[in-house]
Amino acid sequence: MSKKEALLKAAENKVRLGGYSNFSFRELASEVGIKSASVHYHFATKADLGAELAHQYTNSFLAALGEPSELKASGKNPIDVYTQLFRRALVTDKKMCLCGLLGAESDSLPDKVRLEVKRFFNQNLTWLSAAHLTNGEPNPAQAAIQTVSLLEGAMMISKTLDDNSYFELATQ
Repeated sequence: MSKKEALLKAAENKVRLGGYSNFSFRELASEVGIKSASVHYHFATKADLGAELAHQYTNSFLAALGEPSELKASGKNPIDVYTQLFRRALVTDKKMCLCGLLGAESDSLPDKVRLEVKRFFNQNLTWLSAAHLTNGEPNPAQAAIQTVSLLEGAMMISKTLDDNSYFELATQ
């Protein structure tokens, strides 16, 4: 893993546990084992790091999903696959969705980070609309908004109450 990748991974862990303000370049440098000034070699500003982090998270998230029509053709329900990614983040990783957490902080984020968080939600809504369409939903755009809202909200409630059964109950 390159130093840049290590910095992004360390930043992701910190953000998913405590939000955008939960890390500094100095902390990341210490965690990765480099000098604080070396972080600036890879990312001029915290906003640059945050934007790249959200961009990378979005790409990885969507790549893990695959195409709704291909999932359906292979006998999988795309919405179940989508839900499972959230469940894995909550239950296995014990973390929030990075962009969900950043989205809650969007009023205080730098513009370039906010744009990447918007990109996450726009692309997820597009993916979910296609997934609901393949499942024959009469209003796939509405179903998409309901799905992402339910999952982000169920995740937040479960984390707040330290009880994953709320997520399971919400997603039944």
